Amino acid sequence: MDNREEVREFLTSRRAKITPGQVDLPAGSRRRVPGLRRSEVAALADVSVEYYAKLERGNLAGVSPAVLEAVARALLLDDAERAHLLHLAQAADGSDALTRPRRRTPARQWTPHRSLQWTLDAITAGPAVVANGRTDILAANPLARAFYADLLANPDNQRNLARFQFLDPAARRFYPDWDLFADMAVAILRREAGRDPHDKGLHDLVGELSTRSGDFRTRWGAHNVRRHGTGTKRFHHPAVGDLTLAYESLDLAAEPGLTMTVYTAEPGSPSEEGLRLLASLAATEEASPAARHPAG
Repeated sequence: MDNREEVREFLTSRRAKITPGQVDLPAGSRRRVPGLRRSEVAALADVSVEYYAKLERGNLAGVSPAVLEAVARALLLDDAERAHLLHLAQAADGSDALTRPRRRTPARQWTPHRSLQWTLDAITAGPAVVANGRTDILAANPLARAFYADLLANPDNQRNLARFQFLDPAARRFYPDWDLFADMAVAILRREAGRDPHDKGLHDLVGELSTRSGDFRTRWGAHNVRRHGTGTKRFHHPAVGDLTLAYESLDLAAEPGLTMTVYTAEPGSPSEEGLRLLASLAATEEASPAARHPAG
């Protein structure tokens, strides 16, 4: 992806989101641009208008950490947006080579080492998956395979959450808050694009989704970024109905660029009962081939 274009569009989109009142500036009556003017951001960051204009044209090469931090403060960037700006600056300098995740083979060719799969399988109270920054599901426990049954049943999804989100009609049933999930999916991909701008698999995925989904294309143009860390989501599973689940995502130290996400339900809630039922159904389904074809 073109670094200058990414920088230009990211900074411009962040500036457009800020109202003068958010930074204690008078709104005035003759504003011709959404959000702040370049001169106002430059003043807030304590740099010249000419210098900030150069940054917003996409030139982050050689910019000091202090200036990046000042720009981040002026644009009211959150933690994920600050990290994204830093990754864009590293890419502009060519210094992202050391921080870039190791090149990953496609999801269908990668298998977890034994201890990682054992860890996933030991988690029995909720779905647990390992995914990369492109949202490919690379490994899962049995309950996650039952949880994502619709996604995994359609080979066109290629075990990819973003492709399922935007191209599979089943996603709109699975995600009651489809628009929220769509925003999150794109923001996660946008963050990964800043972190690893040389990922051909990500380029191909973004190109496919941009071509085939207007919903994706609009969201991709917003340049929002997100770290998938912790929160609560609502789902509607075809077998057990509505589920409200909390999730925690953990970076895998032994597998740079990969994240384990575990979903759990509030103890004693209907969602916990729903997960128990789903686990029972999954166990029955996995055992059924053996029942039909007993050994010997």
